[in-house]
Amino acid sequence: MYKRLSAVLFPVVTILLIGAAYWGYQEHQEKNSILLKAENQYQRAFHDLSYHVKQLHQQLGNTLAVNSTSQAYHRKGLVNVWRLTSEAQNEINQLPLTLLPFNKAEDFLSRIANFAYKTSVRDLSKQPLSKDEFQTLKTLYAKSEEISNDLLGVQDKVLGQNLRWMDVEVALASEKSNNDNMIIDGFKTVDKKVSEYPEINWGPSVTSMYEKRKISMLSGNFVTADEVKKKVAEFVGKSKGEIKVVENGKGTEFASYTATVSEPTSGRKLQMDYSQKGGQLISFMDPRDIGEKRLDLDKASAAADKFLNDHGFKDMKAVSYDLFHNTGTFTFVGSQNDVLIYPDKLVVKVALDNGEAVGLQANDYVYEHHNRNIPAAKLTKEQARKSLNPEMKVSKERQALIRNDIGEEVLCYEYTGKINGSVYRVYINAENGLEESIEEMS
Repeated sequence: MYKRLSAVLFPVVTILLIGAAYWGYQEHQEKNSILLKAENQYQRAFHDLSYHVKQLHQQLGNTLAVNSTSQAYHRKGLVNVWRLTSEAQNEINQLPLTLLPFNKAEDFLSRIANFAYKTSVRDLSKQPLSKDEFQTLKTLYAKSEEISNDLLGVQDKVLGQNLRWMDVEVALASEKSNNDNMIIDGFKTVDKKVSEYPEINWGPSVTSMYEKRKISMLSGNFVTADEVKKKVAEFVGKSKGEIKVVENGKGTEFASYTATVSEPTSGRKLQMDYSQKGGQLISFMDPRDIGEKRLDLDKASAAADKFLNDHGFKDMKAVSYDLFHNTGTFTFVGSQNDVLIYPDKLVVKVALDNGEAVGLQANDYVYEHHNRNIPAAKLTKEQARKSLNPEMKVSKERQALIRNDIGEEVLCYEYTGKINGSVYRVYINAENGLEESIEEMS
């Protein structure tokens, strides 16, 4: 009996063992294939990064080598610098460096890209490179050579010693590892050198991109938590006893207050943020459940406009909207002398069941709103309109103050119209007739 049983089971067990071994071999092969593909992608990204940083250094040198009056070549060179820097940033993002401190080098490349872009998009025939900008280019030329040489040094080690990027990923992911790896050490060296560079004059347009909004930028006196309670009570019509105020970032340049209003019956909580300096409302949120839609677009827009007027946001004009489920989100900008002030922007969210405002985001408005000295337009709207595509069917035109690509506020004519089956807003500079911005309307 045992012989008959073993005679049956032995072939079955043998087949199962062979199957398990084959399955394990297949899994091992697939795993190796995936690892090899990932390694190849990492190697390609790294060698492309080394190449593009080297090309970046050469392009900066070429831009500096031509005559200082060669505006056409300066533009071409700066466009190439922007392209190469963007390529390098993309390749960094493909490498397993998320756990490695390489942020200083990434920030440096980002600033080079923005400097090159913002300098190249302006009319260099009217506003050529300044002495300060040439000096910045010389500094970038020297520093990019250092970074390039360090990356080429890492590249030599990778090629000479057959180093694997998968080992870098494992080393970074392992909490117990001391990250003793030649590639990791090489990138740390690059980042450390970049962090020690002296301050570079990037110019106001680039510097402003990296400036964080601080309370020192605001006007008015500092307010206390008790004063914020009073403001909240006026805003929502509740007694002070139902309001809780918490200070955020105490003693820092980003200090603010968060106020919470608890409804005793429903338990729902309203939340508001106020600036510590000036006591201005930054945001408001009412997380209540919203019923079925009963209001149309016009009534919802009117409700948002009334909400802003009731709470001190005067002369605001709705410029766009988005209806989603049972809410309407309206973007408003400031208005001064019939000119739309786009930097003074805020967003109001309205419940479409009863027209209540259930959200406000006014961060841009708080930091940007002030009375401006708006220059008179040098071109008439008819003259500016000649810069439009003749096929565009214009339905609305008005003046607007916007920020251009280099961060400057410029007076424009805003034309809304239809072309190619879509609706666009085109902003024509009211001084020189150039197209400053184009956006497609949803």
